[in-house]
Amino acid sequence: MRFPTAGRPVPAPLKNAALTAADLAGHLGRRSRALPDFLIAGAQRCGTTSLFKALMQHPQVFGPTLRKGVHYFDTAYGRGTDWYRSRFPLRRTVRRAASGAGGAVGESSPYYLFHPLCAERIAADLPEARVVVMLRDPVERAYSAHSHESARGFEDEPFERALDLEEERLAGEEERLAADPLAHSYHHQHHAYVARGRYIDQLLRLERHVGRERMFVVDSERFFAEPERHFPELEEFLGVRHCPGVAFGRHNAQPRTALPDRLRGRLERAFAESDERLAEWWGQTPSWRSSPDRAARPGPGADPPDGPSGERYASDLY
Repeated sequence: MRFPTAGRPVPAPLKNAALTAADLAGHLGRRSRALPDFLIAGAQRCGTTSLFKALMQHPQVFGPTLRKGVHYFDTAYGRGTDWYRSRFPLRRTVRRAASGAGGAVGESSPYYLFHPLCAERIAADLPEARVVVMLRDPVERAYSAHSHESARGFEDEPFERALDLEEERLAGEEERLAADPLAHSYHHQHHAYVARGRYIDQLLRLERHVGRERMFVVDSERFFAEPERHFPELEEFLGVRHCPGVAFGRHNAQPRTALPDRLRGRLERAFAESDERLAEWWGQTPSWRSSPDRAARPGPGADPPDGPSGERYASDLY
């Protein structure tokens, strides 16, 4: 079954029943199922869902059954490779894709980039898989992540207070995760607003384990501004032929008030050194550092509409 890309929300009881049935079917046929050829590893709130849904329109690209992200290499690694394999389509289905041209299997779990053990695990279990990483202005990413975590019930502090608490919340958590392969960290997964936006350290860790040649790094703002120009580069990286007519939507958008200039300045200073190192490693200046009107923009996309009380709303398109 292909991951659904459109349509009305499925009622929770029906969705849960379908997930249970798919899990059982996947487990029974796990030995005949494919493992991923590629992973969208993050970063969170950088357009990974939008990119995944675009890729799922390609006749040669397959995702997990029902779930976009499996979260095997971060929070479910203790379940084992057979469990992971059971999430994916049958190998014969992939081989028959696009009239015998073959296909690529992938998943999107945006915690993979940030979790300290994922890169090593990916290299060990999927030694030939390619890894796609999407990057966005880390200031907007942090603010978007706070809105996202708040909406899901994982955050109950206002944004500025959450920033003040981050160092305390994350103290020792990465070390604990690295030391205990079965450990989970609520704060590390849900409250790392600044830490997740220091992309370069995460990319260097990924590079050490999987190699630069297996990494495809996307500037989200540039990609979604001209997806028809950039998508063929990704198709080539994944080893699939070009598919015209793919629709590029914006998913998981959440309206929110514009970020105050005071907090924007605080975050820009926090990310300055990391962004400089990223530009040197990447060989290009990120869009959020090269745009002359950066400070005036609430985020990628059109100017935001006025809110019901006259306040400005940021356009969170990821």
